[in-house]
Amino acid sequence: MAFFSCWFRVLMVLAALGAGAAHAAPPAEKPPTTRTLPPDLGPAPTLRHPDAARLRELRGQRAFQYEEPVARPEQSAWDAFKARLWRAIAEWLNSRSYSHFWRWVFYALFLVVGVFVVLKLLQLDITAMLGRTPRRVGLAYDTAAENIHEVDFATRLAEAEAAGNLRLAVRLGYLQLLKALSDRGLILWQPDKTNHAYLAELPLNGPLRNDFREITRQFEFVWYGELALSGPLYERVRAGHRAFQRQVAGANVARRAA
Repeated sequence: MAFFSCWFRVLMVLAALGAGAAHAAPPAEKPPTTRTLPPDLGPAPTLRHPDAARLRELRGQRAFQYEEPVARPEQSAWDAFKARLWRAIAEWLNSRSYSHFWRWVFYALFLVVGVFVVLKLLQLDITAMLGRTPRRVGLAYDTAAENIHEVDFATRLAEAEAAGNLRLAVRLGYLQLLKALSDRGLILWQPDKTNHAYLAELPLNGPLRNDFREITRQFEFVWYGELALSGPLYERVRAGHRAFQRQVAGANVARRAA
């Protein structure tokens, strides 16, 4: 028993020494050593500035234009279409074809429209400036103060045809038809009425309105559009006037018989 008791005490002492060694503090680490770098004896660096033209070119490229995504509310189909349309227009305005060609085309169109508006405001005759004014022959006849019931159409027509003023002859023939319509009670003539107002007064039934519409169109082309007339073309117009005058006379007789 004494022998075992002695060994037990020896084991307890060894266990105590091992536990103390395990809990002993680790050895302190040595601080890192620092080394001073030698001074830089080389030349100072030169600051380089980028080319300004190259910077502008890069800024204009779409690949270098960054945008933060923005949360947008849901768009309707119409809003989405307008957005795509404006985006396409903006891309076209920034394209090379617009810068080199279409821009100058639009400038020319704006210039032409501006000149046209100025000439209209100044009440200048554009056709006269372009040398397209037909030859006018003076006659003893005032178109501004005409009264169809006081004009001797046979005499005035003969004078206009003899002078070669076929435009005035067409106008006199048209006024002669208005007088025929007024004399037979088909229209109510007034100096301030338009040609289309007379057209609306003609009866819907029958060929009178359609034929007078065609005659009115011819007259407005010749008188207001200053359409140049050749001899054969004038004869065709006058033949239509005579046929319509006979038609008016027949319509008047039928109306009286009713």
